[in-house]
Amino acid sequence: MEQKIAFYFDLMSPFSYLANIKLPDLARKYGLEVAYHPMDIPQAKMAAGNYGPSNREVPAKIKVMLADLKRWAKHYDVPFAFPPNLDVQPWNVGVLYANQKNQAEAYVTAAYQKIWGEGCDPTELKNLESLAAEMAWDVADFMAFVSSNEGQTQFRKACVDAHKAGVFGAPIMMLDEQIWWGNDRFDFIEEYLKQRS
Repeated sequence: MEQKIAFYFDLMSPFSYLANIKLPDLARKYGLEVAYHPMDIPQAKMAAGNYGPSNREVPAKIKVMLADLKRWAKHYDVPFAFPPNLDVQPWNVGVLYANQKNQAEAYVTAAYQKIWGEGCDPTELKNLESLAAEMAWDVADFMAFVSSNEGQTQFRKACVDAHKAGVFGAPIMMLDEQIWWGNDRFDFIEEYLKQRS
């Protein structure tokens, strides 16, 4: 049996922020690890044939979505602040650097805290540099990677691999050919993990 839950996410996704609050501890509870797979939600939607408007283009939907996000944050007892910008690609590429150092969980958790917990502007690279410093990494090496051809190529491949795996949005969790979509699926995930063990 597989020993890792695949977690497909985009740091621009607030629902993935909420999913990451629960997923690592749930995985550990059942002796599993989380495999962190960053991807690009707009690309994933297009690749899957979902050409509908973004949530931000549907006022009625965004109003309800924001209310739900605040409810979930309160339910999980975590902070929530909408960032001024959703351009997070360098942060997503940074996940690949973190994977190489076997520190993905710590990096993703800290990145989500900064972007969706504190509402920092992800386009201000000083915020990303600050995160790298908190991780005790060589900041210059990290920043060079996230802007490098190598980093960008690895991220493009990660997005293609996500599409091949059947990813069409985020958050998506996969294990043993089971797929769960959304931060509100943890009862179903745990039900499956109980049966599995």
